[in-house]
Amino acid sequence: MHLQINQANIGYNKTLISNTNARLNLGEVCLLIGNNGVGKTTLIKSILHQIPLLNGEISINNKNVKHLSVKEIAEHIAVVFSKSVIPQNYTVEDLISLGKYIYYPFYFELKKEDRDEVSHIIEELDLLQYKNTLLKNLSDGNLQKAFIGRALTQNSPIIILDEPTTHLDEKNKIIILKTLRKLAQEQNKLILFSSHDWRLAKEFADKIWYIKDNHLYSGIVEDVLLQHDELTNASLFQINDQFVAPKIIAPDFYKEMLYSLLQKNFPKDLSTLNFEFQNNFWLISNDSSKQQCESFEEIINFVKTIY
Repeated sequence: MHLQINQANIGYNKTLISNTNARLNLGEVCLLIGNNGVGKTTLIKSILHQIPLLNGEISINNKNVKHLSVKEIAEHIAVVFSKSVIPQNYTVEDLISLGKYIYYPFYFELKKEDRDEVSHIIEELDLLQYKNTLLKNLSDGNLQKAFIGRALTQNSPIIILDEPTTHLDEKNKIIILKTLRKLAQEQNKLILFSSHDWRLAKEFADKIWYIKDNHLYSGIVEDVLLQHDELTNASLFQINDQFVAPKIIAPDFYKEMLYSLLQKNFPKDLSTLNFEFQNNFWLISNDSSKQQCESFEEIINFVKTIY
């Protein structure tokens, strides 16, 4: 069982992603990334055959998705969109149980093993205290976890999630991503999830699909990250037109922090200064002085004496 895209043009009236070729196997976790509007959700809907391809083919287990019925696609793929309709008067347990009804007529009562599986998923997602809570009374984060729980109970070999961690705090984000990775490894699931945060890939994903300039770049996480500097470089946002940055030699995170600190506090030309991070302290120098600082507060106070 695998998901394969062959020479596909993906979009609506115009192509958003052109000549796409990619493949994922069972047991793999893939992160789908790209800026807003590049076609991440459109790609997901094309895999589900909710949007027809402009050209090419998408297949699941060597079967073209356009030849599969809605029920067959649901048996192959469980999906969680970032914006889902909230069923009125449903509890967390009700929603998560819904994943089982692709196998039964809706008026059937779930078997004991189905109910046990629902209970296990509720516990694993840390939702036990909300089991009987109405969905409309949940926080955004717990609501998102409940929809993910519904996808898990569907027991489809492929799980696709559109920005599943958007509303989650750090603790719940880790719970979700660890659960997805565990499913891939222990139950041989294929997991495809989209996000704006490429850093999630380093810890939780095997592959990356990166959409950029109407092209889908795919491969092992580390290979794709190293081929695209914009994914790993520190984000140095220019918010002050009067600010001219000094030379900063430091690890990316420290460089980003110092750049932001100086720009907020000194809207002027600091290009004559040099900052170097060494052994947990900053060495600051220019043509006339040199100073060692152990904290950002010390840096501010020192630069104020110069300017």
